[in-house]
Amino acid sequence: FLLTERHISIQTKLEGLEMLVDLNGAGRKSCPLCPEEKFKACYSHKLRRHLQNLHWKVYVEFEGRKMKHVDTLHSPRRPVKLFHNKLGKTISLHVAHYHCVVCSVTIARKTDMISHLKRHVNKGETEASYSAYEIMKELGTNVQLLPNHTTPQKSDTYFNRKMKTNRQLVFCSLAVLAEERNPLECLDAFGATGIMGLQWAKHLRNAVKVTITDISDTCVKMIKENCQLNHIRVDGGSRGPRGADGASAEVEGVPIAAVEVAKMDANVIMHLRPFDYIHLDPFGTAVNYLDAAFRNVRNLGIISVTSTDTGSLYSKSPNVTLRHYGCHIVRTEYYKELAARMVIATVARAAARCNKGIEVLLAVALEHFVLVVVRVLRGPTQADESVKKLRKLVHCQWCEERVFLKLGNMVDDTLPCNCHGSLPGKTAVQLGPLWSGPLFNTGFLRRMLSAAVQHSMDDIQPLVKTLICESECTTLKSLVHGPSALTNQVECGVVIKTLQNLIFGLFSAGKRKTGEDSGNVVKKLKSDASLEHPPFYYSIHRHSIRGMNMPKLNKFLQYLTEAGFRVSRTHFDPTGVRTDATLEQFKSVLTKYSVPTYATATQTSVSTEKTV
Repeated sequence: FLLTERHISIQTKLEGLEMLVDLNGAGRKSCPLCPEEKFKACYSHKLRRHLQNLHWKVYVEFEGRKMKHVDTLHSPRRPVKLFHNKLGKTISLHVAHYHCVVCSVTIARKTDMISHLKRHVNKGETEASYSAYEIMKELGTNVQLLPNHTTPQKSDTYFNRKMKTNRQLVFCSLAVLAEERNPLECLDAFGATGIMGLQWAKHLRNAVKVTITDISDTCVKMIKENCQLNHIRVDGGSRGPRGADGASAEVEGVPIAAVEVAKMDANVIMHLRPFDYIHLDPFGTAVNYLDAAFRNVRNLGIISVTSTDTGSLYSKSPNVTLRHYGCHIVRTEYYKELAARMVIATVARAAARCNKGIEVLLAVALEHFVLVVVRVLRGPTQADESVKKLRKLVHCQWCEERVFLKLGNMVDDTLPCNCHGSLPGKTAVQLGPLWSGPLFNTGFLRRMLSAAVQHSMDDIQPLVKTLICESECTTLKSLVHGPSALTNQVECGVVIKTLQNLIFGLFSAGKRKTGEDSGNVVKKLKSDASLEHPPFYYSIHRHSIRGMNMPKLNKFLQYLTEAGFRVSRTHFDPTGVRTDATLEQFKSVLTKYSVPTYATATQTSVSTEKTV
């Protein structure tokens, strides 16, 4: 209805408005701009007079387009206002409104609409963005977008183009799970335009059974239209668009895939049905949906959580952080990894309440979001092991040295720096509780890289390669590329086949295995993980020495490796160095290979004289 309302509310000629209704036909007809409760169906001559006098004359013109009053009862943006008359009876008034052709906002009064358009002109925003919808293509999937799709406050069908990396990472993680076992029952809990669920169904086909849900009627209707646009059948609905001869638009009349679209709250559907793969991507924090997600998720399934509340995650709103995540944090040089470990800690606590543990497969923190992908391990023993990895972090606010607090240790005896003794007052604070375990699973990341290559996702391949090196804490590119592409494919195939045999042995014959057998499977899966990488990283610019020129970052990584430390770059910070060296050791190596500024200037002048 929203598309129809927007289309008919803006016309350039009176004939275009009258064409929306067949005025030449017989019988009574209703007004396309008014609800039936206000304007009842009438004959053509009365309806023509109604359109001319009420809708066409009361307009606001801008750039050749006339915006008319839309008097509607069903618009979600303009609810019905209730008033009480003198007799005490409640009466309802339908709120008519205008649609702005520039920003798609709805305004009730004509004078306010004129002032609103003048502000657009003063800012130089005179290009009309009006269209019924625009078509956007991503990863071979087409979706319709409303003109105001970038403003979630004004549109239910929110779409963020900057989250393309997030969608591709989630797709690759699902593709890896689909190779382990299929068919998978996967859920896109917050569909919006349905782009993510449609990509799953279109590329993975029969390996997945996709369910897309949303609480908004507008979004559900948009998702179904996007299914028809991509020749995907909606379960329980009509098949795709048909040609002139009545045949389906696809080859031989068979849709390429099928999805289930449901109008339902995410918590409700996750409580009602079990899934193998669940993706949570609400607008903001996902803490309100974690308990429902872990209740019915199947054993060894995967849950991916995308959090976009960067204000609370990146220490801009500490009171909101404490309220949502139960963590105390401050702004640090490693704030992005701090946010990722805080989200994982919240996920681990939610899993433990359902007697489940987690294995972290992937944790990515970029400018706009934090993505965490975990595998679910059923059983109280697994839950206990996960909860044991939740620890407090001791952070020095002067030198930014940090270390996880172990049980029984005092704060002053934990930090390797001597800031507490050399400076007055308290220099250390306790942050968290945070996840102290590894953030990556190397074997899973290698299979994600294989899936990215298979589905031609060139944008995220460098990121996944960086994650693989970071998980191994090494700078060797051979660990990513390998001797040849064929060797990589063979190794991935062997790992996948082994996992398939393990899963089949666990779930075959429809019987539940004993706890001992399940534990053996978990141990075999954990053997695929690499040696735990050191937590956190140091920024080379944060710890630079005044009056000294630092070496290049790649050279400095080589110097740390020669000193006997594990070293890698990190995706959290382009200037960050992940290493198992302490801050004192880090600074000593940096000081050793730094050159004084005046020496560099002298060398430059000498080389210039020789050239002359």
